[in-house]
Amino acid sequence: MTPIFDGHNDFLLRLHRAPDARETLWLQGDGTGHMDLPRCKAGGFAGGFFAVYIPSPTADIGVDYDALMDNPPYEVPLPALIDQKTAMPVTLAEIGHLQWMERTGTVSICRSVADIRAAMQAGRIAAVLHFEGAEAIGEDLDALHVWHAAGLRSLGPVWSRPTIFGHGVPFRYPGTPDTGEGLTTAGIRLIRELNRLKIMVDLSHLNEKGFDDVAAISDAPLVATHSNAHAVTPSTRNLTDRQLRQIADSGGMVGLNYATVFLDPNGRQNPFAGWDPVLRHVDHLLSILGEDHLGLGSDFDGATVPADIGDVAGNPRLLDALRVHGFGEDLVEKIAWKNWLSVLSRTWGG
Repeated sequence: MTPIFDGHNDFLLRLHRAPDARETLWLQGDGTGHMDLPRCKAGGFAGGFFAVYIPSPTADIGVDYDALMDNPPYEVPLPALIDQKTAMPVTLAEIGHLQWMERTGTVSICRSVADIRAAMQAGRIAAVLHFEGAEAIGEDLDALHVWHAAGLRSLGPVWSRPTIFGHGVPFRYPGTPDTGEGLTTAGIRLIRELNRLKIMVDLSHLNEKGFDDVAAISDAPLVATHSNAHAVTPSTRNLTDRQLRQIADSGGMVGLNYATVFLDPNGRQNPFAGWDPVLRHVDHLLSILGEDHLGLGSDFDGATVPADIGDVAGNPRLLDALRVHGFGEDLVEKIAWKNWLSVLSRTWGG
């Protein structure tokens, strides 16, 4: 079975919301959500980026997000900034869950490409600790060094809502990622320190001006772990052709997001059947990025995904669809896992 290395999942948030059930949710699996160990094994999931995400305390008050995103056009209001004091306990708890997963012997927290390869060889899930939003870091950046010591190797400055470092895109369809101001002064210092520590910078959720600021500052490949093509689905969360060319020119990477709301050309969240929307994005991304700069970034346990994928065990069906579409085995393997390891080598070194 072709192994899968995936650019983004929100499984740690599931454990955070049900900490007493984590043995069931991970080791046995109860059939809920998108991921658990049995389904990961069944789907060839070899590893990926495990996101620490801080839920907004008021994110669900008074707004039916599903109803909005099922009926375009829409604009989902952004929650307010979350301060570091609020973010810290959630961050600690979610990292604690990932460390618990490692203690079960089923997962390895990886700090290098060598660690990833060793975990894959040993049959353990290779987990890269990722922050989806930098709320748990203050302007002095001291906490960044604490998290780096705990294994942090990938960070997105924002998850859509603003942080002290920059501004994200609202969930809007139709719309463009040109939605506001770029990085703050603190954000510029953050990017430089991430480069120095060789922590990968994730551009997903960052608005266009913030993207351009990172491109101007960063000396590392430009990476969007879970984003799609704006030319196919004109959502604020998708990347324009100009952005895709910048990513390709930097030797960077895009992970195909499985979220139906970013795949469906009409911007709907409904879990469609059939492969056409997925393949349209893949073809467009490849046409600009080239075959060495596209991977997978599922957004499992954080989004509605196509019916024909369903959950992590459905990844082989996606790879089969790529083969039927005419992709050779070398390209399928690059998309499935090899491109991710290559860009991490270029980012982390080694």
